[in-house]
Amino acid sequence: MAIKNLLIVYHSKTGKTQRLANAVYEGANDQSLETVSVTMKTAAEAGPQDLVESDGLLLGTPENFGYISGAMKDFFDRTFYEVEGKIQSLPYSTFISAGNDGSGALRAIRRIANGYPFQEVQEPVVVVGDPTPDDFIRCKELGLALGAGIDADIF
Repeated sequence: MAIKNLLIVYHSKTGKTQRLANAVYEGANDQSLETVSVTMKTAAEAGPQDLVESDGLLLGTPENFGYISGAMKDFFDRTFYEVEGKIQSLPYSTFISAGNDGSGALRAIRRIANGYPFQEVQEPVVVVGDPTPDDFIRCKELGLALGAGIDADIF
Protein backbone atom coordinates (compact mmCIF):
# COMPACT_ATOMS: atom_id res chain seq x y z
CA MET A 1 0.00 0.00 0.00
CA ALA A 2 1.75 3.13 -1.26
CA ILE A 3 1.49 6.30 0.80
CA LYS A 4 0.13 9.33 -1.06
CA ASN A 5 1.01 12.88 -0.11
CA LEU A 6 -1.53 15.66 0.35
CA LEU A 7 -0.02 19.13 0.62
CA ILE A 8 -1.79 22.08 2.23
CA VAL A 9 -0.23 25.46 1.40
CA TYR A 10 -1.70 28.58 2.96
CA HIS A 11 -0.98 32.15 3.99
CA SER A 12 -2.52 33.94 6.94
CA LYS A 13 -1.90 37.40 8.33
CA THR A 14 -4.80 37.86 10.74
CA GLY A 15 -5.17 34.20 11.73
CA LYS A 16 -8.47 33.58 9.92
CA THR A 17 -6.94 31.60 7.07
CA GLN A 18 -4.74 29.74 9.59
CA ARG A 19 -7.87 28.62 11.45
CA LEU A 20 -9.45 27.47 8.18
CA ALA A 21 -6.22 25.63 7.28
CA ASN A 22 -6.30 23.86 10.64
CA ALA A 23 -9.83 22.62 9.90
CA VAL A 24 -8.78 21.46 6.41
CA TYR A 25 -5.80 19.66 7.98
CA GLU A 26 -8.05 17.98 10.53
CA GLY A 27 -10.35 16.67 7.81
CA ALA A 28 -7.48 15.49 5.63
CA ASN A 29 -6.05 13.57 8.60
CA ASP A 30 -9.21 11.56 9.14
CA GLN A 31 -8.38 8.09 10.48
CA SER A 32 -10.32 6.44 7.67
CA LEU A 33 -7.72 7.63 5.14
CA GLU A 34 -5.22 4.81 5.36
CA THR A 35 -2.81 5.76 2.58
CA VAL A 36 -2.67 9.56 2.91
CA SER A 37 0.10 11.53 4.57
CA VAL A 38 -0.72 15.22 5.09
CA THR A 39 1.80 18.05 5.14
CA MET A 40 0.78 21.62 5.94
CA LYS A 41 3.14 24.49 5.18
CA THR A 42 2.89 28.23 4.93
CA ALA A 43 3.29 29.71 1.48
CA ALA A 44 6.69 31.01 2.59
CA GLU A 45 7.84 27.55 3.68
CA ALA A 46 6.55 25.50 0.75
CA GLY A 47 8.65 25.05 -2.34
CA PRO A 48 8.99 23.19 -5.62
CA GLN A 49 10.01 19.87 -4.07
CA ASP A 50 6.83 19.85 -2.00
CA LEU A 51 4.76 20.02 -5.20
CA VAL A 52 6.85 17.36 -6.94
CA GLU A 53 6.30 14.98 -4.01
CA SER A 54 2.54 15.66 -3.76
CA ASP A 55 -0.42 13.70 -5.01
CA GLY A 56 -2.93 16.43 -4.11
CA LEU A 57 -2.97 20.07 -3.09
CA LEU A 58 -5.12 22.38 -1.02
CA LEU A 59 -4.45 26.12 -1.32
CA GLY A 60 -5.58 28.64 1.29
CA THR A 61 -5.31 32.39 0.98
CA PRO A 62 -6.85 35.54 2.34
CA GLU A 63 -8.40 37.87 -0.17
CA ASN A 64 -6.15 40.93 -0.36
CA PHE A 65 -7.32 43.87 -2.47
CA GLY A 66 -9.58 41.48 -4.41
CA TYR A 67 -6.65 39.15 -5.17
CA ILE A 68 -4.61 36.38 -3.53
CA SER A 69 -2.12 37.27 -0.83
CA GLY A 70 1.35 38.39 -1.84
CA ALA A 71 2.82 35.37 -0.06
CA MET A 72 0.66 32.99 -2.10
CA LYS A 73 1.65 34.79 -5.29
CA ASP A 74 5.28 34.47 -4.22
CA PHE A 75 4.77 30.70 -3.72
CA PHE A 76 3.49 30.43 -7.28
CA ASP A 77 6.34 32.60 -8.58
CA ARG A 78 8.95 30.44 -6.81
CA THR A 79 7.55 27.11 -7.98
CA PHE A 80 6.07 27.47 -11.45
CA TYR A 81 9.11 27.07 -13.69
CA GLU A 82 10.86 24.83 -11.17
CA VAL A 83 8.15 22.14 -11.46
CA GLU A 84 7.37 22.58 -15.15
CA GLY A 85 7.40 19.14 -16.76
CA LYS A 86 8.00 17.45 -13.39
CA ILE A 87 4.41 17.07 -12.21
CA GLN A 88 1.37 15.51 -13.77
CA SER A 89 -2.08 16.99 -13.43
CA LEU A 90 -2.26 17.58 -9.68
CA PRO A 91 -5.75 17.52 -8.11
CA TYR A 92 -6.40 20.61 -6.03
CA SER A 93 -8.96 22.77 -4.32
CA THR A 94 -9.00 26.12 -2.58
CA PHE A 95 -10.17 27.77 0.61
CA ILE A 96 -10.34 31.55 0.85
CA SER A 97 -10.85 33.93 3.75
CA ALA A 98 -12.53 36.94 2.15
CA GLY A 99 -13.42 40.42 3.24
CA ASN A 100 -15.34 41.06 0.03
CA ASP A 101 -16.67 38.10 -1.95
CA GLY A 102 -13.48 36.15 -2.70
CA SER A 103 -14.17 36.05 -6.43
CA GLY A 104 -11.00 37.89 -7.46
CA ALA A 105 -8.79 35.62 -5.37
CA LEU A 106 -10.53 32.51 -6.68
CA ARG A 107 -10.27 33.71 -10.28
CA ALA A 108 -6.53 34.36 -9.81
CA ILE A 109 -5.86 30.92 -8.34
CA ARG A 110 -7.83 29.19 -11.08
CA ARG A 111 -5.99 31.08 -13.78
CA ILE A 112 -2.57 30.37 -12.28
CA ALA A 113 -3.47 26.71 -11.60
CA ASN A 114 -4.26 26.13 -15.28
CA GLY A 115 -0.63 26.74 -16.14
CA TYR A 116 0.93 24.24 -13.73
CA PRO A 117 -1.14 21.96 -14.51
CA PHE A 118 -3.43 21.62 -11.50
CA GLN A 119 -6.91 20.16 -11.87
CA GLU A 120 -9.67 21.54 -9.63
CA VAL A 121 -11.52 18.55 -8.22
CA GLN A 122 -13.58 20.08 -5.38
CA GLU A 123 -15.62 23.24 -5.13
CA PRO A 124 -13.73 25.92 -3.21
CA VAL A 125 -14.71 27.06 0.26
CA VAL A 126 -15.02 30.84 0.40
CA VAL A 127 -15.56 32.32 3.84
CA VAL A 128 -16.68 35.95 3.96
CA GLY A 129 -15.96 37.72 7.24
CA ASP A 130 -15.29 35.92 10.48
CA PRO A 131 -15.45 32.12 10.15
CA THR A 132 -18.48 30.45 11.70
CA PRO A 133 -18.70 26.89 13.06
CA ASP A 134 -20.33 25.90 9.75
CA ASP A 135 -17.35 27.33 7.84
CA PHE A 136 -14.98 25.16 9.85
CA ILE A 137 -17.14 22.13 9.10
CA ARG A 138 -17.03 22.96 5.37
CA CYS A 139 -13.22 23.25 5.54
CA LYS A 140 -12.92 19.97 7.41
CA GLU A 141 -15.12 18.33 4.77
CA LEU A 142 -12.97 19.84 2.02
CA GLY A 143 -9.83 18.28 3.49
CA LEU A 144 -11.58 14.95 3.99
CA ALA A 145 -13.02 14.91 0.47
CA LEU A 146 -9.70 15.60 -1.25
CA GLY A 147 -7.93 13.14 1.01
CA ALA A 148 -10.56 10.46 0.35
CA GLY A 149 -10.31 11.00 -3.40
CA ILE A 150 -6.55 10.53 -3.25
CA ASP A 151 -6.87 7.57 -0.87
CA ALA A 152 -9.32 5.83 -3.24
CA ASP A 153 -7.30 6.67 -6.39
CA ILE A 154 -10.21 8.70 -7.77
CA PHE A 155 -7.94 11.64 -8.57
